[in-house]
Amino acid sequence: MDCLFCRIVAGEIPAARVFENDRVVAFDDIAPIAPMHVLVVPRTHIATLNDVTPDHDALIGEMLRAAATIAAERGYAERGFRTVFNCQAGAGQSVFHIHLHVIGGRPLAWPPG
Repeated sequence: MDCLFCRIVAGEIPAARVFENDRVVAFDDIAPIAPMHVLVVPRTHIATLNDVTPDHDALIGEMLRAAATIAAERGYAERGFRTVFNCQAGAGQSVFHIHLHVIGGRPLAWPPG
């Protein structure tokens, strides 16, 4: 298995896990861009958002609910936080296993980038 996030999910590579259930795992980003920067990944390998099918709708919803739970637990629900999926290298995706960035704790400009 050469997917970094699949190896983290499998426990082969350590990560600071902050949330997990039977379908998703969330852990602190190793190169955070804000005080809260968590990645929420599905246990199932899906390379990009282009590979998401209607069968994945509940999984994507579960990833978003996990993000909101994590933000609330860390005190960012009311202050505000951002969720971001990057799709393909041109949009900043560097690990080809879908993941939701959950970012908060500093002012975030718009548009990003």
